Amino acid sequence: MDFNTIKEQEQAYILHSYGRVDVALDHGKGCEAWDVEGKHYYDFTSGIGVNALGYCDDGWVKAVSAQAARIQHMSNYYYCTPNVALAEKLAKASGLCRSFFCNSGAEANECAIKIARKYGEKKGAHKIVTLKNSFHGRTLTTLAATGQDAFHQIFTPLTEGFVYAEGNDIADLESKLDGSVCAVMLESVQGEGGVVPMDEEYLKAVRALCDQHDMLLILDEVQTGVGRTGYFFSYQGCGILPDVVTTAKGLGGGLPIAVCIAGEKVKDIFAPGMNGSTFGGNPVASAGALEVVSRVADEAFLEQVREKGEYFKEQLLKLPNVEFVRGRGLMLGIKVKNRDAHDVLSACAKAGLLILTAKELVRFLPPLTITKDEIDAGLKIFAEQIQD
Repeated sequence: MDFNTIKEQEQAYILHSYGRVDVALDHGKGCEAWDVEGKHYYDFTSGIGVNALGYCDDGWVKAVSAQAARIQHMSNYYYCTPNVALAEKLAKASGLCRSFFCNSGAEANECAIKIARKYGEKKGAHKIVTLKNSFHGRTLTTLAATGQDAFHQIFTPLTEGFVYAEGNDIADLESKLDGSVCAVMLESVQGEGGVVPMDEEYLKAVRALCDQHDMLLILDEVQTGVGRTGYFFSYQGCGILPDVVTTAKGLGGGLPIAVCIAGEKVKDIFAPGMNGSTFGGNPVASAGALEVVSRVADEAFLEQVREKGEYFKEQLLKLPNVEFVRGRGLMLGIKVKNRDAHDVLSACAKAGLLILTAKELVRFLPPLTITKDEIDAGLKIFAEQIQD
């Protein structure tokens, strides 16, 4: 089927909730993809941080295919072998205790919010402090948790009970603590907010405040988790441990799976019936996630992610029209001088490089398995599109 036919079908039969680029991908391998008309691309998006091992990784395909041939789904009334194995690996990789599996980052964050509300019952506290410029999902409750006014103006009234503080400003956060707060929820790097890292000292201070006021610290690692920043979870590079962590995107390697992991303080907070998800812990998605976690939760692998992230930064900063680069590991935001980020995205797609934006920045979230040769090839295209 040619591209124009596909675009016409999309316009006719799919709700117009996405601003699409004129690309229809057909197949891929690793960091490379081809569209329906055979055009080749280097992919620096990995499906917005989802394809952690790249397209159609051999080990991942084998794990998913084998599980699909055994049993593809079961009710959560029954025990699921790959899901139980995944939960054990995540407990060991995170330093936390027990997992709730679902389908998306928003759903995982909803679970974390429920845990916080339940925890706060003992002192009559139900409010959650999140950060301005944050992004936590697109359900009504996670939109309310998102600290951006633009997301609060369309679907009102939103869920109440969220208070917004300035990121990297511990005094502002402390000023919001009036006894009604049960948790602080934040991203260690604000992804959709423009790839804005939180300072290590700030994160440590937030952890101390939560301990002092008997509040939960919830870290939203939907985008930063599963090796993206060069640590299995970003907080592991900051020397802190949250009470609850959520992640999704890269976890399934391309299949929808998300998790909310509870620490010691709240590992027994749920009773049967308090939360659920029909497809949560699906055997096939769990098998894919097992392959991802088994490979990414390895210090040698993570060290390579950190090295490739530094290589990216070094090469980008050599380009005359790059104003700055920020982020951690393979989660990078780039400010291009005198160019609109969306114009750069469109130009790169036409030239054979797939990239993302985050507010006024260009954003790179390549597969964690990307090679230096692939980095160089993609950056050659990028440099050509941003030159004067």
